This record gives sequence, structure tokens and C-alpha cells, in this order.
Amino acid sequence: MQGTAPAFRVIAGTTRHSVNDENMITGLFKTKQGFLLHGLALGYAVLAYTIGLAGLFSGDWRIDAIATLVLAHGMIISAYMLHECAHNTIFKKNEHNATLGRMLMWLNGSCYGTYEDVRHKHFRHHVDNGDLCWFEYRKWFERHPLMLKLVLFLEYMFIPAQEVLMHIVLIFGSFIIPQRKSQRMKNVLTILIRGGLYGALLWFHPAAAALYAVAYLIMLTVLRFMDTLQHDYAGTYTLFDKTPLPFKGDRDYEQAHTFSNPLSLKYRWVNLLVLNFGYHNAHHSRSVAPWYQLPALHREMYGERTDNAIPFIAQLQCYCRYRVARVMVVEEEMSGTDYMAAVKQGRSPGINAVSFLTAF
Repeated sequence: MQGTAPAFRVIAGTTRHSVNDENMITGLFKTKQGFLLHGLALGYAVLAYTIGLAGLFSGDWRIDAIATLVLAHGMIISAYMLHECAHNTIFKKNEHNATLGRMLMWLNGSCYGTYEDVRHKHFRHHVDNGDLCWFEYRKWFERHPLMLKLVLFLEYMFIPAQEVLMHIVLIFGSFIIPQRKSQRMKNVLTILIRGGLYGALLWFHPAAAALYAVAYLIMLTVLRFMDTLQHDYAGTYTLFDKTPLPFKGDRDYEQAHTFSNPLSLKYRWVNLLVLNFGYHNAHHSRSVAPWYQLPALHREMYGERTDNAIPFIAQLQCYCRYRVARVMVVEEEMSGTDYMAAVKQGRSPGINAVSFLTAF
């Protein structure tokens, strides 16, 4: 008996130490529910990215196809978890959200810019009630008609060429955007690291490199599909202008020009594919609510009504019907009722190039 007492004390001490470590980790999160659900989403994003990337080297076309979709979905979830970080919904301390956000940017390819840039643009969107940007792509296309023709052709083929252009601007942002000159060292290092890794992949396994590019295009397509119809704000090129927009802080205006596009109201679990991002009125009503609270908040706002949400078939009709015209469409603000009526008939183009990943 005397010989077993020290062992018991060691085991008990180890148990207490493990419990303290667990409490310390869970204590970083805002809630215990958040620890579980955010943790699952983050774990899934990393696991899907890792398994999907590894699967690209299989040499079996069936595994390659599945791996490409898994990789793309991992990147999609990482993008929406970056959105959660920007709203500080995960951790108690803002700096912990920022650290995680910067890590996630490497998964979804937005790391050429800074986390602070992502938050700046996105919070102006929420506070000023507008789609604020810097890059006037319509004027750029007018100056480069051959590039416009190429983009229109690729968009006709369902390739998100305009989003690719936006990400090219992101990659070289500090050399293109005057206000980002101070970021050139970071920008160059990121280009060298990611460019070097992708170059090596392209050299040693070109098939895997091609599939990675396909996965990335799928991510861009899904993110754009979700963004396209969520607002009818007229775009304003005042991102670096501190002058507030006319309806800054007007919550009634914000809700009147925000539209929810869940993938399904009947089968709510389907919305987990995009971390409930389609419950957009709920998100704008309470921007600090994490993704897993948005369905309940939506029901709190609208009950079981379905007239306030854009049906999925109408989303598809608008996206496909206007995939070419949307490149150069000039967004005009309408009344919320008129906009919703047009969207439900599949007769609204929506808008491109408003992703929170491209913060300019």
C-alpha cells in the first residue's frame, strides 16, 4: 500500500494539471458552445485542406475529383471562419481573433494583404452601409478592351475570371494601391513563399497544381455566389476616404437593403456548407452573433415566414442568367421590395467583386 501512494499522487496531480490545461484552452473562447462549434469548424477546415491537398497526388481520377472538392470546401470554411475572426466572435480577446485570422488567410489565399485591411473594409461595409471599394474595375476594363473580352468569355464559360483579376490585384496590392506602399516587404515575402511553393508543385506535380487551381476557382465561385445578391447598395469608391456615407449607422436602411439567401430554409443543415452565411439579415442585425446562432436569430426576426428569403432556385437563375452582364453592370439602388421582387423572378444581376477577401 505504501508503494502505491506516490503513484496515486502523481496520477492525481497529472489529472489536475490536465483539467487546468483544458480549462485554460476553453477559457480562451467566448463561450463553451463556441469552443465546441468553432473548434469543430476550424478543425474541419484544417483537416479538409490537409486531406484534400494530399489527395491531389493520388493519381486516381476519382480520388482526385473528391480531393479537389474537399480542398475547395476546406478553403471555403476557412474564409468564413476568417469572417468570424473579423467580427471577434471566437475568442474573448481581439488579439487572439486577429492571430487566428492571419493564419486562416494563408489557407484561403488572402494573406498577400493584411488582416487589418480585411477588417477595415468589412467594418466600413457594416457601419457605413455600403459596398466601399478602391479598384474601379469598370474603368479599368474600358481602358483594356481585350482583357474585358477575355473576362467576358471566361465568365460565359462559368470561370470566375473577374474574381481571379481581383485576386491578382490582391497579390500585387502594395505595388498597385498607393495607400498600401508600406506593406511591400510583407507583400514580397508572401509572394516569394506562396509563389515558391506553388512553383515547386507545378514543377514536380503539374496535375496536382492544376487541381489546386480548380479548387481555388471553386472557392471563388461559391464565395461570389453567396455575395452577389445580399445587398443592393450602389458601389462607392471611397474606401480610403474617411467621409461617411449618407446612411452611416442607419439600421432601418441597412435592413431594407440587406437580403437573406440561405441555401435552404426547409433543410437548415444544408446551410452549414457555408457556415450559415446566407442568413444575412440576421448577421447584419447582430454582427457579433457567431455563425451557429444565425438560424435562431433569423427565426426570431421572421418566424417561419419564407417571403423574406431569396429562394435557392432564384439565386441560381440570377447567377447564371447574368454571369456575363454582371461584369460591367452598374448597380443601382432600389427599394427593398422592388429588389426582392426582381430577384425572386430571377431578374436581378447582383454584383461582383465585393468579397471580404479582396480588401480594396
